[in-house]
Amino acid sequence: MFIIGENIHIISDKVKQTIETRDKRSLQDLALRQIEAGAQALDLNIGPQKKRGPEVMEWVVKTVQEVVDVPLSLDTTNLQAMETGLKLAQCQAILNSTSAQPDRLENVPALAAKYNAKLIALAMGTSIPATAEERVSIALEKLVPRAMELGIPMEDLYLDPLVLTVKGMQDQASQAIEAVRFLKQTAVPPPQTVVGLSNVSNGVPREGRSLINCTFLVMRMAAGLDVAIADPLDERLREFIR
Repeated sequence: MFIIGENIHIISDKVKQTIETRDKRSLQDLALRQIEAGAQALDLNIGPQKKRGPEVMEWVVKTVQEVVDVPLSLDTTNLQAMETGLKLAQCQAILNSTSAQPDRLENVPALAAKYNAKLIALAMGTSIPATAEERVSIALEKLVPRAMELGIPMEDLYLDPLVLTVKGMQDQASQAIEAVRFLKQTAVPPPQTVVGLSNVSNGVPREGRSLINCTFLVMRMAAGLDVAIADPLDERLREFIR
């Protein structure tokens, strides 16, 4: 199981403050702890950053690469920030993410192809489909053909069947699992799959989140999941993977 460390995320008040104050030591410590705990790549989620995207991405990428030498997942909706990160990346980067929404499908895969980056592709258009079948259809009829059109190797394309929180949407957990299974069984060759694991426990009381994440990950692994964007600092998660 390939783990992309999720902890450098603008939604965290601490990370947000670290970026705002340009606190290099705190950001580097968080990056190092994730790698030491077993993460093979790091997700750098800076949010939309509509005005300062390139500036923020440049500082985050440079700061992290001073202390670690792993692939970086550039997680933002700001295309200029994505390209800034791609130009600075010392290892093959990952773009997180595109979707089948027309403007995203047009622009993000083209950036990935231009800079030889890996690409996470969400199985959705303007909204998230309710069923596994619909998600697989979007993946195989829109996302995969677009990657092939641009010459992106299939091993560099990671399909994300989308994880929704079990709080109020428990039926969606099984749909996300089945989507992975369907992708692995119907496509030739079977595509790479990835999920944002912690989404499944969003809104759940803190003491229950780890167990839900761990249980769900094992179910996804049984269906053939390849990559998880997850918290490598969660000791129970590491044990469940082993």
